[in-house]
Amino acid sequence: MLISLAKSRFLASAALLLFSASFVVAQSGGLKGKVRTNSGSGIANASVTVRQDGKDVKAVRSDAKGNFLMEGLSSGKYSVVIDASGYSSGVLYNVEVTDKNVRNLGDRLILSVDQGTQVIIKGSVFYREGTSVTGAKVEIERVNADGSTKNLGSGFTNVSGEFTFRQPEGSAKLRVTAKFKDASGSKEIEVDSAAIYRLAITLDIPRTEK
Repeated sequence: MLISLAKSRFLASAALLLFSASFVVAQSGGLKGKVRTNSGSGIANASVTVRQDGKDVKAVRSDAKGNFLMEGLSSGKYSVVIDASGYSSGVLYNVEVTDKNVRNLGDRLILSVDQGTQVIIKGSVFYREGTSVTGAKVEIERVNADGSTKNLGSGFTNVSGEFTFRQPEGSAKLRVTAKFKDASGSKEIEVDSAAIYRLAITLDIPRTEK
């Protein structure tokens, strides 16, 4: 009889503890959202960390599409810190979490590319007299070891005759070609570490062809 009574009390206590734990979980809140670039593309494997009173509380990583879900947060206000390789860090301050609610931050978590991790090609296109060519088409290619090439992008010079291309950090031989009217000109440049590389292309065409 005593054993049965003790067993009953144990089961009642266990049930109470289980109920209490379930109640705590049910009362917790969370956050979800999407980490993306300025163009809207999701950033995979981004780290999303919530901080409170200067301490990291919890962290998760975004999926292949940039989406994340963080649960089990107590009600209160947090700072949300976002980090991803190749991007500048971002922070949202005073993000409020309430009980029994997963707050949707939507696609507000936008990270810009960290220029410190890029090869940046800046250049200008000129007429033979040395004045700037506006609207010249500029193409950039990677020149492989066997002499073959791969197109990496194209664009047009601005009103000042300037253009900019951005590429991931790494060693490469690049060829930049500018075309305007029937004239064209090319320059090759060797790049390695992340930095800004500059070049100028002069087309054999007079300014009167503008």
